[in-house]
Amino acid sequence: MDHQILFAAGDLVELAQKTGETFGFQKQLFISQVISFCIVAFVLHRFAYKPILKVLAERRQKIAESLANAEQIKKELANAQAKAQEIITQASVQGNKMIEESRQSAAKVLEVESQKAVATANEIITKARQASEAELVRMKAELRKEIGRLVVATSAKVTGNILTAEQQSRLAEDTTKQLASN
Repeated sequence: MDHQILFAAGDLVELAQKTGETFGFQKQLFISQVISFCIVAFVLHRFAYKPILKVLAERRQKIAESLANAEQIKKELANAQAKAQEIITQASVQGNKMIEESRQSAAKVLEVESQKAVATANEIITKARQASEAELVRMKAELRKEIGRLVVATSAKVTGNILTAEQQSRLAEDTTKQLASN
């Protein structure tokens, strides 16, 4: 088996030599090309690849910071919205409370004013009754005088006599007493 591996390796070497001769392989040029490639790779690595990696790292860091800032802004916005909602809710509660207080105050004022109006109306009615009673008393007194005068005048005409002042007075008093008892 070792023999076969060596034989296969020998075939491989021979194949590589034939391919190199076909393509014009030369050791000196190959070494100079490897050195040139290493120099170019080193220069690219040093002056192109590292700065690009550095820029990419900075960009990655900025993106991470931006994402963190965006998350922070989202949290602050959510907090601000929650606070705004809380303020709106409190304002609504206070507004409703003020409206209810205003309604209660208006009801109290209405009740007080109604009571004042009722009291004023009762006062007016009382004064009107007093005035009416006073007028009735005055009219009754006048009516009694007039009836007494008419009774005296009628009695004088019926009897055909002229009544003396004393008789007229007594007759008027009797009539007034009878009218007062009715």
